[in-house]
Amino acid sequence: MKPTFLALTSALPSSSISDKSWPFKKILPVDVVSRPAINPSSVDFPATDAPTIATDSPLVTIKSISDKIVNFPSGLVTVLLTFLTTNAFLSDRFDMKKLFFYLCFVVFVNPNISDAKTSNIIIFGDSLSAGYGIDIDQAWPTLLQQRLTSNNLDYRIINASISGETTEGGITRIESILDKYTPKLIILELGGNDGLRGFPHPRIKGNLDKIIKLSLNKNSSVLLLGIKIPPNYGPRYTTDFENIYSDIAHENNIPLIEFFMENVALDNKLMQDDGIHPNEMAQPILLRNIWDTLLPLIQ
Repeated sequence: MKPTFLALTSALPSSSISDKSWPFKKILPVDVVSRPAINPSSVDFPATDAPTIATDSPLVTIKSISDKIVNFPSGLVTVLLTFLTTNAFLSDRFDMKKLFFYLCFVVFVNPNISDAKTSNIIIFGDSLSAGYGIDIDQAWPTLLQQRLTSNNLDYRIINASISGETTEGGITRIESILDKYTPKLIILELGGNDGLRGFPHPRIKGNLDKIIKLSLNKNSSVLLLGIKIPPNYGPRYTTDFENIYSDIAHENNIPLIEFFMENVALDNKLMQDDGIHPNEMAQPILLRNIWDTLLPLIQ
């Protein structure tokens, strides 16, 4: 099973860059107003060397299991009523063998019912989770789907990440995604682009808090992935930014990965040439960074 990647028109780089600095290349402030990133073309980030996800890609055209799920009890009742009514008009004797055969077909052959037990996990992030600059089959969400399958954990990964996404853009998308996929778990990886642009801390925290509360109110658990940024805006801004994640995790009583890019951001061999995005070799490490905290949430 492969994860479902929601169809996007393009993936955008996360920032403008010049020379290298820890843990990323130097980020120049962008004097813009954030716009919702549900339409990637409206995001105010440079669009150079941005890969395009083909609309006929197998990963894009895979239908989510949730698109096929029907309600088992009501569907089964409909089947029974249809069968019984038909037999009442067409014959005087009730054929139990036909009923048994028909029910076996509905339960074991019809994929709409057999898949109904599969739960969804939404990855809701930016370019770090969207597989920017690498083969999508090597991105950590795909590796997570493979790990779940190999451990006989019946979950479907739906990657709703967009390169260039901000927390403000995330707010515009989260409710429709929650309503459509009713996920058991949201893996939330947002805020990095806000920090690289120097957005005010209260705005970033407020947006993340709203996304988390909307998810929890829909009975979806949340795993928050912490992000760190280079010290371009000074140590106070950087420290206050990093504290957003621990504060908001504590306030909402949700699990936190303190630094999603641990053991990756400082290793040039694991980063792409832009110094911002992890390469293919880093993807198993990113998965390992979250696995031990993720597993108890889905067992």
